[in-house]
Amino acid sequence: MELRQLRYFIAVAERLSYSKAAKELHVSISPLSRQIRQLEDEFGVRLLLRDRRRVTLTDAGRVFLQEAKSLLNHTENVSEQLRLAKAGEVGAVRVGVGLHLGDTVGSVVMEHAHRHPTVDVQCRGIFSTMQNVALREGQIDAGFLRPPVDPVLASEVLYEEQLVALLGKTNPLAKRKLVRIKDLAEETLFLPDRNVGSGLQDLTLSLFAKAGVTPRISPLAADPGSHGEVHKVLLAANKGIFIVGDEISTRMDNGNVAAAVPIDDPEAKIEVYIAWRKNERSATVLAFVETARKMFSEASAQRSARCAAAKLAS
Repeated sequence: MELRQLRYFIAVAERLSYSKAAKELHVSISPLSRQIRQLEDEFGVRLLLRDRRRVTLTDAGRVFLQEAKSLLNHTENVSEQLRLAKAGEVGAVRVGVGLHLGDTVGSVVMEHAHRHPTVDVQCRGIFSTMQNVALREGQIDAGFLRPPVDPVLASEVLYEEQLVALLGKTNPLAKRKLVRIKDLAEETLFLPDRNVGSGLQDLTLSLFAKAGVTPRISPLAADPGSHGEVHKVLLAANKGIFIVGDEISTRMDNGNVAAAVPIDDPEAKIEVYIAWRKNERSATVLAFVETARKMFSEASAQRSARCAAAKLAS
């Protein structure tokens, strides 16, 4: 039994006319009759009765008509689902969200929902360093994170965050528009837990080393983004400073006790990546990655255009 035979039979059975069905299907009556006879021979039963005046359905034909229509509808639905799967239009994408990257991920999810409304995007908050394991072990399909990114994964830089010094408001440096690393030589530095943000810790130490400054590092790991209210107490008491990305400083609640001052160094930036498995074969996951890639490449192009226009205007 072929799908073509089902379509031919349905056309004749619904119109009770070989000539009308042949015209609708753009075939001649002879092959139409032959396909239906093959169906009858295959099942050993008459489906249609035909004389010079009319065509009628047998009892078996009426049963077969309902089943044929159901089977054809199911086949068309399967074909459509396969087409959608190939285009990345069905299924779910599990996404890891690094610390205070919710706005970034939210904008991508909204854009992806617009482009692929049938895809379910499921988000989980996972510290950047931990996303590498989550991706390798298949717990998530894509991650928005800061360094480090495991080289066994595929990744792409979406944008960069400016690093800022988070200082208590009573600290004299808090009134500055910019601070250099050398200005921070006498400050006690709180470094993040390596399990949470080893990339930020490594970048901070490299900036101090490049400036020829040996930082006074506190033995307390007190990442302001992951330790609740503790950082506010430390800043209010001028117990030390934090170096974080500007997005982290903007999103966290510092009350009235802290000021975020940009660090005056061209290398004082930390990348935000999207990462996924190199052997990923899911069109749904790859379509989500493509949405993020396009969004941020377009945003970068717009920023470049604005900067060029500003230079011309000046």
